[in-house]
Order: sequence, then C-alpha cells, then structure tokens
Amino acid sequence: MMLALLIFIVTLVLVIWQPRGLGIGWSALAGALVALLVGVVHWADVGVVWNIVWDATFTFVALIIISLILDEAGFFAWAALHVARWGNGRGHLLFPMIVMLGAVIAALFANDGAALLLTPIVIAILGRMDFSPAAALAFIIATGFIADTASLPLVISNLVNIVSANYFNIGFDRYALVMVPVNLVSIVVTLIVLWVTFGRKIPKRYPVAELDAPASALKDPLVFRAAFPLLAVLLVAYFVTAPFQVPIAFITGTAALVLVVIAGRWWRGGSGATVSVTSALRNAPWQIVLFSIGMYLVVYGLGNAGLTDYGAQALQWLAQQGNLVATVGTGFLSALAASVMNNLPSTLVGALAIDQAQVSAVTRELMIYANVIGNDLGPKFTPIGSLATLLWLHVLAGKGYRIGWGQYIKVGLLITPPVLLATLLALTLWLPVVSAH
Repeated sequence: MMLALLIFIVTLVLVIWQPRGLGIGWSALAGALVALLVGVVHWADVGVVWNIVWDATFTFVALIIISLILDEAGFFAWAALHVARWGNGRGHLLFPMIVMLGAVIAALFANDGAALLLTPIVIAILGRMDFSPAAALAFIIATGFIADTASLPLVISNLVNIVSANYFNIGFDRYALVMVPVNLVSIVVTLIVLWVTFGRKIPKRYPVAELDAPASALKDPLVFRAAFPLLAVLLVAYFVTAPFQVPIAFITGTAALVLVVIAGRWWRGGSGATVSVTSALRNAPWQIVLFSIGMYLVVYGLGNAGLTDYGAQALQWLAQQGNLVATVGTGFLSALAASVMNNLPSTLVGALAIDQAQVSAVTRELMIYANVIGNDLGPKFTPIGSLATLLWLHVLAGKGYRIGWGQYIKVGLLITPPVLLATLLALTLWLPVVSAH
C-alpha cells in the first residue's frame, strides 16, 4: 500500500508542479510506467483502465475542440455582450445573468470550457466598464465556481460524469432525468451563496454605452450560424442514441468534425476561412489522453493495494445509517478525496469502492450519483482539486488577477459546503421519485 501511495503522491506532485513545463500526460505516464515496473499494476490492467477512460477522454477532447472553434469565431463573446446589455446597466441584475450564462456553457461545453473560455471574456467586458478590482473579482470568482457547481446536468458536462456514467452503464437519458433537477438546486444555492458573499461589492449601475455591439464580436458568421443547429442536433443525438449504447465520443467527435470542416472551408480549399482550425486542433487538450490512461493506472494500483477495500468498508458503514447519511456521507467523502488527490483519480477510487460495497440497489444508485456530485463540486475546496481550476488560476494570472492558494481555499471553504450539502439533499429527495416511475 505504501509503495502505491508513494507513486501516486509523486505523480500528482509532478502533474500539479509541471517542472520545466512537463506535460501532465507525460508525468502521469511516467507514474504508470513505474507502477507497472514494480508490480503495483499489471499489464492486463492497462486494457481494463483504457476501457474505462477512452470514451470519456475523447469526448472531452472533442468538446474542447468545438469550444475553441466557437470561441475563435466569437460565439462566446457575442453571448457575453448580449448578457451584459440585457443587464440594462444594473449590476445586481448582471451578476446573476453572468452566473446563468456560465451555467449554460458548463452544461453544454463542460466545466473546463466554461471556466477557461468565459473568464477572459468576462474580464475584458468588466475592464471596459471600469469595475473596481473588488467588483471584478466577485464576477471572476462567480464565473470560476459556477463552472463546476453547474457541471452536473448532462453526461457531457464534466469528465467526471462521463467516466461514472460509462463505468456504471448509465444512459444519457437516465442520467439527465436524475441530474437536471438536482443541478438546478446546485445553481440556485450557488447563486445565493455567491450573492451573500459578494453582493455588497457589486456596483448598482454600470455604463452600458461602453459595451461593444454583440455583432462586432463575430469573426466567422458562417460558423456562428452553424453553431445553434449543430448544438441542437448534437443534444438530440445524445438522447436518441442512448438506448443503443453508442459511445458518446463518436457522437461528439462527429459534431467536432463537422464544425472543423465548416470553419476550415474545406470544400473551398480553405478560401474564406477566418478561424484557425490548426490552432484549435493544436490547443486541444491532447495531453489529457495520456493523463487519463497514466493517472488512472496509478490510481488503479492504489485500489489493488487496498484503498478500494477501505473505501468499500466506509461506504457499507454509511449505508447502515440510512440512505440520507449514505448519500450525504458519500458525497462529502468524495469531495474531500477530490480536494486532496484531484477529482479525476478520486472519481475512479469512488467508483471502484461503490462497485465493491455490499449495499442495496437503491443505496448503490444514490452513492453513484453522490460520488459524481462530490467529485464535481468537491474540487472547489482547494486549487489542486481539478486541473480546470489550476488552468483557470493560470489564465487569471496572465490577465493580472492573482488569487493566492490561501485566498482561494478561504473562498472555497465558504462557498462549497452549503452548495454541496443542498445538492446532495436534493438528490436524496429526487432519486426515489424518479425510480418510483
């Protein structure tokens, strides 16, 4: 157990630290190779882990490619400028509208897309309106936090969701039926907590006249016009293909390919293209492919060494206390694990433990979704909880907004617990209703 734990800790430190710009994928693969060489994991485990992660990983990559192309075309800037104008110069209306925009983007483009693409746009808009540093920070924190707390509704909304749904064979439609209402509770409570925390720092008025016209943000009208029907068809396709167990990566990858063709104007030999498809493909998170297989192998080694057994025992004890305690306990255990070991590996640890735990079918399903909620929301306790948060902080630093780890943890501990508790309670109440029909 100690050797497997040491390999995991060293690998995680390298992933977070990234010495000399070392990619997260290479660090994770190095950890996996060491684990293989010392016998913590076996070569047969590689196939098992790949079967768990491939669909989630390539779905995530395809979603980010779609997001990057739409971002270059001006889609998100156009949406943000519209929202800023709809605020009609009232800061106390703009704040919840920005939060809701972040929630919609998180649902459709995953939490990483919402945090990394929307944040720079919001910063640029706030700069034009001359918001004070305290007010700007309120909007920035809100954008970063809603990206994760609103990443529950669809399987595609978070890499955690995809891994969990695939591991337990949960269909896209079943997952949405359970989690869309739960996600609404998470959004409402997030907004309330953010308002209580930052409401006094938000200016009552802001100059709408300083805003650019939304149309001025559009750099590729053809991609923009294609975006809405493409996203609508993509969403419908997820539900239609769910009963046939078509891998989500195939559906999302097809949509990404269609958008790449439109953006690249391939039928014209590239003539008239204004979006750099090459840049979008180059900036796609290819390292996440290596990271997924490498880090999950390292975590699988932890499971083989006994961590799964300890987790299963803890879950069985929680189950004996009743479904309410089992759900809330599982969610908070997952959240704490995610906050110290990153949510991607902790998701697999939780899934393996739930799979091994001897609990009733009802409790098992509650625990599955509670594990998702804990790993979606739990990373907000600390900066290392998710790679998206680390990248988000890096983006902010590049824009001149530096949030120290102490400041982040203080805000995380203030905002996350009430949102996590309310969301888990909503799951406890809603899932039995769904299962009864």
